[in-house]
Amino acid sequence: MTEFLHTPPKQSWTFSNDVNAEIRRAAATGIYDIRGGGSKRRLPHFDDLLFLGASISRYPLEGYREKCATDVWLGTRFAKKPIHLDIPVTIAGMSFGALSGPAKEALGRGASAAGTSTTTGDGGMTEEERGHSKTLVYQYLPSRYGMNPDDLRRADAIEVVVGQGAKPGGGGMLLGQKISDRVAMMRNLPKGIDQRSACRHPDWTGPDDLEIKLLEIREITDWEKPIYVKIGGARPYYDTALAVKAGADVVVLDGMQGGTAATQDVFIENVGMPILACIPLAVKALQDLGMHRKVQLIVSGGIRTGADVAKAMALGADAVAIGTAALIALGDNDPALEAEYRKLGTTAGAYDDWHEGRDPAGITTQDPELSKRLDPILGGRRLKNYLKVLTLEAQTIARACGKNNLHNLEPEDLCALTVESAAMAGVPLAGTSWIPGR
Repeated sequence: MTEFLHTPPKQSWTFSNDVNAEIRRAAATGIYDIRGGGSKRRLPHFDDLLFLGASISRYPLEGYREKCATDVWLGTRFAKKPIHLDIPVTIAGMSFGALSGPAKEALGRGASAAGTSTTTGDGGMTEEERGHSKTLVYQYLPSRYGMNPDDLRRADAIEVVVGQGAKPGGGGMLLGQKISDRVAMMRNLPKGIDQRSACRHPDWTGPDDLEIKLLEIREITDWEKPIYVKIGGARPYYDTALAVKAGADVVVLDGMQGGTAATQDVFIENVGMPILACIPLAVKALQDLGMHRKVQLIVSGGIRTGADVAKAMALGADAVAIGTAALIALGDNDPALEAEYRKLGTTAGAYDDWHEGRDPAGITTQDPELSKRLDPILGGRRLKNYLKVLTLEAQTIARACGKNNLHNLEPEDLCALTVESAAMAGVPLAGTSWIPGR
């Protein structure tokens, strides 16, 4: 009977094993933890929304004989040469430095084959990516690493990065082990020395300065290139409105589930908002200014499936961007490499030490031997297949809702499974007409 006299030990929810392990690590090292990837905490997301398919009140479309358009124009506000993409799924900015040369080439190949664009990321334009990208967006970041007017002109669009979903208000990191001779040359940095990207642009202190900078870029590129402004999901209504006021052709909105090459773990998990909460606020800003669909909205941060694509577009986005999902499509975190991940002290699906440059998949590394493991032709083919599936899935859902264009999806096509997701997305709780907070 003695076993019934003692309550079994109970782990504290506040001081869990994970929390206690981090306290011990911090106490032993005196430095904060750095990692890549996005937020790992459970957040309201697209899985918490459902589509209301057609039945009697709506007329569904037949997938085998009725078309559902997927193409999108970006940059129609001011640019002489707006971008036309076959699909509304683009590749987000991921730098050469964070990624290997073969990885950048594979992204260019896959995006081009699928009829969409890829984005340079920090650190400049590589010939691998420019040479294999039919449509390439050049990121203009606070660091200015690798930036030059010639590459601005060689790009098809310019993305001025003000914030990133994983770290709004914070800069990036590239540790010395990934700063090879080539990376150092492109970024004008000493080889093998840790570098941190700035958290804000050096030549403006507010939206009026941003307007001046956008005009400078337009002059450099002869008003040909669409100019995007990328913001992290923190104050999406006001940031979207100010980006539009400054003259953006496109607003790119990145939620906290978006990944990053390396930053503080405390940043990734505690700064910013889920993309589900960001989209309706950005759309409202555009609507209030009379600019919805005139200034295009690209959203990113945890896009994984065609259902995610369709839900983002139903909430008002014109297109989406993928980053982490694209790397997984190339072969990152593949269980086939489990033995090698275990040697690094991790496991497939959890590997996030991208900053250390030891990725056995050859993707988030500058090690020449590891980089050789990624075949850019095969990687590009895998990415093309993945993008095709995303598009087909989104079309399937749109047709089921009676829509012959992905851009005809609307909030009325959605309901929410939880009070939180209903309040964030601004759609009714399933089985009710109630939108919390309204």
